[in-house]
Amino acid sequence: MSRPAPRPVRYALRVSSVAAALGLWQLLTALDVDLWLRFSQFPTVTDVAHAFAGRLSGPDYWTDLTDSLTRILAGFLLAAVLGVAAGVLVARSPLAEDLLGPLLEVVRPIPAIALVPVAILLFPSNEQGIVFITFTAAFFPVLVSTRHAVRALAPVWEEAVRTMGGGRWRILGSVVLPGALPGIFGGLSVGIGVSWICVISAEMISGQYGVGYRTWQDYTVVDYPAVFVGMVTIGVLGWLTSTAVELLGRRLTHWLPRTSYVPVGRAPRRTRTAAPTGTAGPKAEENVPHDQLV
Repeated sequence: MSRPAPRPVRYALRVSSVAAALGLWQLLTALDVDLWLRFSQFPTVTDVAHAFAGRLSGPDYWTDLTDSLTRILAGFLLAAVLGVAAGVLVARSPLAEDLLGPLLEVVRPIPAIALVPVAILLFPSNEQGIVFITFTAAFFPVLVSTRHAVRALAPVWEEAVRTMGGGRWRILGSVVLPGALPGIFGGLSVGIGVSWICVISAEMISGQYGVGYRTWQDYTVVDYPAVFVGMVTIGVLGWLTSTAVELLGRRLTHWLPRTSYVPVGRAPRRTRTAAPTGTAGPKAEENVPHDQLV
């Protein structure tokens, strides 16, 4: 394991990697390279940049952006609340596990995008159906992560609270939820990414506005630079929302111990403590340098 570079150097490396990828894209598309992959069919980076500038100056782009973010936030927040509640309930209650466990495990493998026909039949409006798809996509990652995190908690913590007179709600608030927070935020981070995948697909199928709907419309009229504008927008929005979830998770779990970097081949530094007065023998000589023992 190598020593990590300073933070400015790491940021420069990240920017350089993105710039190198864009430069390679521009080179392959500008030269119409067709070896096995047909880059001659791709728009260039400059074409996408011009299309992006045109979209930013129009009102439709911001309307689509607002609609997609509203659907994501509504479905994801609902999934976060119900997913954590269901995960804790199934992990803590054998009765709830027997009643809900089989049903959840049967529904969980079904892709959320496969529920689009169900949402169309079940909800009176497309907007509610898209939120339902987004909720379903994020619900199961949060549920599974919360369930595993709660089950992995050490029983001694709960026993200590019970010994001091704490009841069920005290244990839930001071042991279960704080101890399971790292696992919960792991599920939330996965859930927000899956939500973007499914909300874009749902918008393509049954939406009227949104980034996914606009991207599909651009594809049907063979406006490939605009299609890439939609793809870039989806990627940036997904990255921003995932980063926000991770930052919130770090803020709420700041009390967790952070591992420090130790170079390979070098033992961590130990704090020397003075030997008690009157001690002698090998234990007293362990903290003395070798040249002083000779």
